[in-house]
Amino acid sequence: MALLQIAEPGQSAAPHQHRLAAGIDLGTTNSLVATVQSAVARALPDEDGACLLPSVVRYTRAAEPEVGRPAQARQAEDPVNTIASVKRFMGRRLADLPEAASLPYRFIDQTGMVGLATAAGERSPVQVSADILRTLRVRAEASLGGELAGVIITVPAYFDDAQRQATRDAAHLAGLTVLRLLNEPTAAAIAYGLDRAAEGVFAIYDLGGGTFDISILRLSKGVFEVLATGGDSALGGDDFDRAIAQWFCNGHGVEGLAMLAPSAQRSLMMAARAAKETLSHAGSAVIALAHADRSIWQAALSRAQFAELGAALVARTLAATRRALRDAKLGTGDIDGVVLVGGSTRMPLVRHAVQEFFGREPLADIDPDQVVALGAAIQADVLAGNRNGDGWLLLDVCPLSLGIETMGGLVEKIIPRNSTLPTARAQEFTTFKDGQTAMSLHVVQGERESVADCRSLARLELRGIPPAVAGAARVRVSFQIDTDGLLAVTAREQTTGVETHVEVKPSYGLTDVEIAAMLQQAIDASLPDMQLRTLREAQIDARRLLDATEAALDSDAALLSADELAAVRRAMFQVGEALETDACVDLLKAAATDLAGATETFAARRMNASIRNALAGRNLDTLV
Repeated sequence: MALLQIAEPGQSAAPHQHRLAAGIDLGTTNSLVATVQSAVARALPDEDGACLLPSVVRYTRAAEPEVGRPAQARQAEDPVNTIASVKRFMGRRLADLPEAASLPYRFIDQTGMVGLATAAGERSPVQVSADILRTLRVRAEASLGGELAGVIITVPAYFDDAQRQATRDAAHLAGLTVLRLLNEPTAAAIAYGLDRAAEGVFAIYDLGGGTFDISILRLSKGVFEVLATGGDSALGGDDFDRAIAQWFCNGHGVEGLAMLAPSAQRSLMMAARAAKETLSHAGSAVIALAHADRSIWQAALSRAQFAELGAALVARTLAATRRALRDAKLGTGDIDGVVLVGGSTRMPLVRHAVQEFFGREPLADIDPDQVVALGAAIQADVLAGNRNGDGWLLLDVCPLSLGIETMGGLVEKIIPRNSTLPTARAQEFTTFKDGQTAMSLHVVQGERESVADCRSLARLELRGIPPAVAGAARVRVSFQIDTDGLLAVTAREQTTGVETHVEVKPSYGLTDVEIAAMLQQAIDASLPDMQLRTLREAQIDARRLLDATEAALDSDAALLSADELAAVRRAMFQVGEALETDACVDLLKAAATDLAGATETFAARRMNASIRNALAGRNLDTLV
């Protein structure tokens, strides 16, 4: 009897074929690539045995840029052309970078993302990141002996749409197929949860070189559910380095880093980073800087002094942590474990603050530099089809609410923050004016009730709406967020089927202040925001009533006596005056009620006249 090998259509018949997949942690300070081999996730080293690739790229007039340690070694010598910490520039404009003045680069201010002038020409943060990713791709393919079928790239949980899209674009430019963008804290939870079969509620405290994330996750029977997320996309180890450098400058009578030559700036930042790392295992560190007059400036920094310098930065991370716990409706006592992620969590002042805040010793026995890449590698192995996920399910969330602008400058939230991804929600809207044939839709992100207090993401127009009386049209607006956290918006008029669609790719990321303060502002302003919404809704209702009355008078004013018409006009004037003077809600509602009362008889007569006109010239037989 002949045996047939059967396979699914389009899939290989080879029973043990393994597709090559990897997880990449594209970090601010260091990046690395990991993969699953023999069911174990491990980071892939370079030819010298080093797993970490410094996220530094140096551009010269030569064809190929220097990436990693060679570039890092030359950054003090050639600071203008050696780009470090490029992750902080992804998806952002120059106005969004308050630290730009203290950096040695030649920034190009553009409408979209900031650019960098180098010896090799203008480079965007996407191109710089692509050079880092390309180096990791070559390393992985050399180690695994074949082309990668796909990768998962991790991003900070608080990266917005622009920053996520920029990361995806960098991967494509590097020749990588992106299976998914995965939030860094979630990747760390996968590494811990799957290796340990842990269950319970965990806080993932992720302090990297340039970003901070806090995520609260529940792990239960293989389900990874993100309960809440928070953080700051412009806070990380670089800021601790800058605090040390500023302290050093102050001690030598220099106002700030910007007052130093570019080479001196970079040398001092490198010395500050080295001192920070030394203080993780020693009580003090010496910082030295060769000055232009060939003298050597020196200063000794103790661990206690460094703790004072970094206290405000650590406090910012804990403030974000409190907000995340509040969003999850949990207290520190409800947390079963705290996972430390990111090289910056090696600092004793950070570990002590986290332990004191949660009242328990945090977990840090998986290398905090590697844990994100290891978790991404496990997820990549699943999505590549090499394993079934061992029955676990990953449920991530979006960090901020998404909605559209409505009349009166109000925000109608369609997808609330902390909604599980992927998600799709829709809501129906209608026209405001009679005969309206088009509708402009403004997509916004944020927690406030007013559009002015939220961030604009995109605008789109829907044309071809059938002209009708105000309120008759039915426009269904659908929001869809994919597993990468990227948003698509569709608007469809229900009767005709006309439709418009936009994939939201904003041209810049959230500013530092917007990210750090957005949620707190929403909490602090909840009462005035609700009062504003109530007022705006009353104004919209009053304006609609006023417009409808004006239109009725234009066509049927003859149905009213002179006294009745005068009464209606007086009531209309009171409503108009209340609208013009921004009167309080009670006065506005009272004026609208008076106008509605003054037009009751008029409305009844118009209805009777309409019926008479419809029946004129017709007999009973034709109506049956």
